[in-house]
Amino acid sequence: MGGFSFFPPVIKYLLISNVAVFVLQHFFLDTLKFGDTNLGMTFFRLFALQPVFQNVQIKSAFIGPFMPWQLITYMFLHADFTHIFFNMFALWMFGMELENLWGAKKFLIYYTICGLGAALANLLIAPIFSTVGPTVGASGSIYGVLVAFGYLFPNRQIYIYFLIPIKAKYLVVLYMALEVFAVASQSESGIAHFAHLGGAVVGIIYLLITSRQKLNFFTSFKSQDKTGFFGSNNNTQYKPPTYSEPKQKVFNADYKDIEQRDYKNEIDVRQQEIQEKIDTVLDKLSKSGYQSLTDEEKRILFEESKKLR
Repeated sequence: MGGFSFFPPVIKYLLISNVAVFVLQHFFLDTLKFGDTNLGMTFFRLFALQPVFQNVQIKSAFIGPFMPWQLITYMFLHADFTHIFFNMFALWMFGMELENLWGAKKFLIYYTICGLGAALANLLIAPIFSTVGPTVGASGSIYGVLVAFGYLFPNRQIYIYFLIPIKAKYLVVLYMALEVFAVASQSESGIAHFAHLGGAVVGIIYLLITSRQKLNFFTSFKSQDKTGFFGSNNNTQYKPPTYSEPKQKVFNADYKDIEQRDYKNEIDVRQQEIQEKIDTVLDKLSKSGYQSLTDEEKRILFEESKKLR
């Protein structure tokens, strides 16, 4: 990684692909017909997330059969310009920093898992409480991205409508509360609230599981943040092993080359030094943001972390 990118690869290709599908659907296919068949309508029926348990009393040209690939393809379809604009803006705004820190592979896996969780929640749980129609949009994955941002950067200031400052962790709680209220009120707004909650919940579960891995890049970040998303102050410090010389005399011993060095211990000490440097940079990153880092601190963040095994 050569530095911070405002359009990292996964974000960039997601933006391009979503916009391309939107233009194809709304500016080309919707105006084309094959005989009496509207191609835009057929495209929607095939690739939108169709309900598994369909209400036979509801008849609409938009409703079609459920197909397995719709669990992925529905994330690339959007209803109108406002829908795609706010989804893509939120993806770039909150996902940009996550992909820079996580890397492209982990971010893409996380984004996809949240989208799948949102789809399953909308297919299996939503029909219990309300009528479910075809679903489109990346909002489930976006809610997962929002949760991850609030989890990793809980005290980062977000400006609502570019005017009202609010910490990221409170913004996440506010959005989740609004979704729960919408579900509880059983409002027929045409918005897939269960998909939003499903993406967020799956994202939280993923973060809690992966954050327990040893030498995880963010484990040390959260352990140093006493005011984290859950208010944890359980700091774990590295304690090197201690050795003591044997008190008794040894008469029989195996042969050992005097030049042999304890390379494993040297590697452990070196990795501990690297970890301490990274922890210091992450503390500064969480307090002042990426822009406050010096060139040397950026180098430590993106190059030294690769040396950890």
